[in-house]
Amino acid sequence: MTAEREELTVPDALAGERVDRAVALLTGWSRSEVQALLARGAVLVDGAVPAKSARLRAGGALALLDEPEPAGQPTGEPVPVDVRAADDDVLVVHKPAGLVVHPGAGHEHGTLVQGLLDRYPELAGVGDPRRPGIVHRLDRDTSGLLVVARTPAAYDRLVADLAGHDVERCYLALVRGVPAAARATVDAPIGRSTRQRTRMAVRAVGKPARTTYEVLARDGDDAALLECRLETGRTHQIRVHLAAIGHPVLGDAAYGAAGGPLGRPFLHAYRLAFTHPRAGDRREYEAALPEDLRVVLAARGIAPVGEDRPARAGGVEAG
Repeated sequence: MTAEREELTVPDALAGERVDRAVALLTGWSRSEVQALLARGAVLVDGAVPAKSARLRAGGALALLDEPEPAGQPTGEPVPVDVRAADDDVLVVHKPAGLVVHPGAGHEHGTLVQGLLDRYPELAGVGDPRRPGIVHRLDRDTSGLLVVARTPAAYDRLVADLAGHDVERCYLALVRGVPAAARATVDAPIGRSTRQRTRMAVRAVGKPARTTYEVLARDGDDAALLECRLETGRTHQIRVHLAAIGHPVLGDAAYGAAGGPLGRPFLHAYRLAFTHPRAGDRREYEAALPEDLRVVLAARGIAPVGEDRPARAGGVEAG
């Protein structure tokens, strides 16, 4: 699934544990998932493939060469999908917070992909069969806009445009404190955290990542509303970058800003723009903040940003 090699150090608390149980505890994966990885040589202990019953020593080196595979190709399920625009080539979808984009470890059912397959079964042959049609993703607790490809040609074109930075993705984030610079770019590589596998971190050996932000409004010195533009698309990129500069997204327990009225990070993908893969014109969409985020801004006296709008050029009707 991934060619990225991750190195973990066995903590003292797991000394003497079986390798399968220890890896499950460190990653959050199930024992059966870890055992499947061990069986295909995707877990190394001190550079060698161990038996699943091998015992670990404190300070030993664990290398994770892969991740668990989803349980087969997903099929359609009656999951509600908010389609904002559609034609024969692409869909523009608004994902609510709490909805997982595609099946994976711990989330085999009830995902956006399964809802899309129920409504558009032809997506099954588009792109990666484990996440058909999906060009880019949003975290489970992030709301906002996604573009989905309906044909292999559209998928290939959009993936290439994404890699070439031709797909514009803008987010609204409410952060703790106010950045010193009103507008700046965070340029810092991101990789898996060595302390907790399910989280990301700024790491010298990570993949290049760039996020540009602009301060739109502020609540004194307590908080600021930022517009963030992705130049790359690493996992948890905005959350990691803003936490790294000392301004974590409010409500983001994973990256240092737990608490508050929200049960999720204040992060919303409000603007999406791309070149239509067949027509060649530029399509631009915006989605208003969900009500839970509007309430938070209102309590701080900050006016909401963005409004629901269809494409500004070459518009397509939802369907």
